[in-house]
Amino acid sequence: MSTTTKTPAPAAIPTAVLPRVIDEGHAADAWYGADILTAVTGVDADAAARRPKPGRHNVGEIALHHAYWLREVRSRLTGAHDGPFVLDGEDWFEWDAASRLSWADVKETLSQEVRRLRDTVDAIDQGKQASPLSAEARFDQVLGITGHAAYHAGQIQLVKALVGA
Repeated sequence: MSTTTKTPAPAAIPTAVLPRVIDEGHAADAWYGADILTAVTGVDADAAARRPKPGRHNVGEIALHHAYWLREVRSRLTGAHDGPFVLDGEDWFEWDAASRLSWADVKETLSQEVRRLRDTVDAIDQGKQASPLSAEARFDQVLGITGHAAYHAGQIQLVKALVGA
């Protein structure tokens, strides 16, 4: 049980800053190291499928997991769902090099979901897309998915080291 509460998002933060927040976890040159898209760059399908230990997630599964949550956050921001994800299920997906979804498709799904989220945030800020969420709730969602990206980028870097990628 946590005894801390979140600091409220300052009302003075313009929603136009949200794409920059997304970029911090999903675009090159993050100050803390590899962002999630950089972390999967240069990884081949074989390495992406290797598990550091039986029962542990591989790079492909982590990438799909984050892509799923990018999509979920976008749905929360718009109040609409696009239909099914690229694989059946939710949250975590089993994936290996023999899956019907290739490693190239996994990376493209991740990149596409990042672009879609960023485009959605831009559209909401420009008044081209409605959102059922308050500005503070949108900030919370974008900040949360960016923290999620940074966490999983670090996890991918560690898994790559453990499997010799």
